[in-house]
Amino acid sequence: MNVHHHAIVINWADEAERLCAAVADDAAWYTSVAGELARPGDRLAVDIGCGGAGMAVALGAALPPPAFVVGVDGDGDVLDAARRRILEAGVDDGHIRLLRADLDTDLAVLPLVARGADIIWASSSIHHLADQQAAIDALAALLAPGGRIALAEGGLPAQHLPWDVGVGEPGLEVRLAAAEDRWFARMRAGVPGSVAMPYGWCTALRRAGLVDVTTKTFTFERPVPLCDEDLRSVLLSLRHRVGRAVADEELRPDDEAAWARLLDPEDDAWLGHRDDVCSLSARSVHVGHRAAV
Repeated sequence: MNVHHHAIVINWADEAERLCAAVADDAAWYTSVAGELARPGDRLAVDIGCGGAGMAVALGAALPPPAFVVGVDGDGDVLDAARRRILEAGVDDGHIRLLRADLDTDLAVLPLVARGADIIWASSSIHHLADQQAAIDALAALLAPGGRIALAEGGLPAQHLPWDVGVGEPGLEVRLAAAEDRWFARMRAGVPGSVAMPYGWCTALRRAGLVDVTTKTFTFERPVPLCDEDLRSVLLSLRHRVGRAVADEELRPDDEAAWARLLDPEDDAWLGHRDDVCSLSARSVHVGHRAAV
């Protein structure tokens, strides 16, 4: 499925394998967060926009049968990749069920599989929907008494490079983050029927009638110098981010040329030759509870 936002096109078929590859990097985090969200007696968890099924698998481990997990995504290629990930994790097919549903148009089908949910998890999926508040309201209505919605949205941009890398003008990575911010604004503006939400995620959860709303921000940092695996992951991420910014004409020509050198293994300036590439980021999770009866 291609999602068009004026000049922006998100091809989820192309994103599917990248989403699954990212799951391995975040596996420990998923396990930790799932352990914090799960409670004794929980019977149903729902992963909205499940992507590579990283959290679906973690919730499945935290909630053994007879509990089960439903992973929801709007793209068949993404769900196929998620299914492969679930099988690789050795999870019983019946314990994690996958549902294809467009979150903008098919929210009405969710009550058939998600009513009475103890946990609803949504990571970087609600911000793709036209009316984010309406979506949160609809999800909140599905919760069992005492149930929780956890939204993984926001945090801080990843940082990988020194301010001056000796190629191009200093501040290269800062301008990449600014380009991504412009991309996000254009994406939101281009969603058909887009409704502004001029307040934060915690306010949105409270407006949905949820209580005990909190935010916890997790930091992710790898030791420097990065090991080969971590360096490879950073370079793949930068290649993806820069490629998207170039495709959407968000980078200055001189910055585009600098990134081309930094990401070219045949160039003396290739980032893979450096020992000062780092990996630092932060991700926020906002949790709201439905009042217990």
